[in-house]
Amino acid sequence: MTTEPQAPPADGSAKWQDLGVRALSAAVLIPAVLLDIWIGGLWFELFAAFLGILMAHEWTVIAHGRSTSQFALHALAALCAAFLPREVGPLMTVSVILGITAVAYAGVAFGPRRKTAWCFVGVPYVSLPVLALVVLRHDPQWGLHAIVWIMLTVWAADSLAYFAGRIIGGPKLAPTISPKKTWAGLGGAMAGAALASGLYGVWFVPSVWPLVILAALLAVVEQGGDILESAFKRFHGVKDSGHLIPGHGGIIDRVDGLIAVTVVAAVIGYLRHAPSAAQGLLVW
Repeated sequence: MTTEPQAPPADGSAKWQDLGVRALSAAVLIPAVLLDIWIGGLWFELFAAFLGILMAHEWTVIAHGRSTSQFALHALAALCAAFLPREVGPLMTVSVILGITAVAYAGVAFGPRRKTAWCFVGVPYVSLPVLALVVLRHDPQWGLHAIVWIMLTVWAADSLAYFAGRIIGGPKLAPTISPKKTWAGLGGAMAGAALASGLYGVWFVPSVWPLVILAALLAVVEQGGDILESAFKRFHGVKDSGHLIPGHGGIIDRVDGLIAVTVVAAVIGYLRHAPSAAQGLLVW
């Protein structure tokens, strides 16, 4: 007896087939991340360093063909970003990262492997978000709020972009790079980020409306970070950056938008010349 091939579900349930796994992964990871953020100090620096090392591994596996020397340099930059700011300050830490970037650049330029633009951006990509996280969290008054606000903003943007994109659909945002991204998803991301920021601000931050507007703009950055990572994967012909997190792929797949937002948020806070980057970000 032959079996007829089954047609795809008529109700569009295929669009939601990864929702359960994604939700379970988030339910496990989010409380652990929030606990580490709350503890702060050395434990948060260790968390940021571990995140950077995992990103360094995934990046070098894809962009550098599992090069041990490139992984060592990328991981070293992440460790410096996590532990040097408390000792020498953020600007000196950036100088150290630039020095490591130059060494990594030379290794690529004079090495035997094929050179691509992606080979030269890995060190800043994995280390600057770590530096931004640590610098923001160091503020004893506003550091906890800054990191939680960023996390909630990004999680809300990512979640509403997911639902808006699948429910509304419509024109693609970047069809040749990330076919699943839609303009409706971008609108959902902006609305979700603004809503999460407003709710958090009402209870914990004095500057509610400026943060609502800033969160909506950072949602665009979050989607841009996602598209950048999609371009990286598409160029190298891989679907996921790794397989560490069920339903999400690798670490970079999960934090691509977060790291973009964190770096931009830290720069905004720093440029406002407040006593700390965290205060400059939250108090307007």
